[in-house]
Amino acid sequence: MNTGYTIAEETRIAEEIVSVLPAGSVARLISDERDSIRFVVQSGALKLRTIVFSRASLARLANDPARGVKIEYLQRDLSQSATRRCEFRYPRPIRILTAIRGQRRMRAASLAVAMV
Repeated sequence: MNTGYTIAEETRIAEEIVSVLPAGSVARLISDERDSIRFVVQSGALKLRTIVFSRASLARLANDPARGVKIEYLQRDLSQSATRRCEFRYPRPIRILTAIRGQRRMRAASLAVAMV
């Protein structure tokens, strides 16, 4: 993968996606962690309170030739979700995969304990 991007590029893309929120809402960066970027939304009209972006996903998006289209899609998804959900994540967690990964971890942990 081409790493011709910077951390500032990831933050800029995240801010570009968040920029579609209504003018009365305040979205500000609260956490700039190693793995994710978090924003807090303060608005009485919106149900949305937090926005979480995966840095790895933003890095892939920065190098994607179709990033303009994908950013537009994420902006539309965020604006539609702002009144329905309290948290927006990119990428969205897939519940079944999360459950399967949890089962695999449990199985691996039980095998490790059995071998000791």
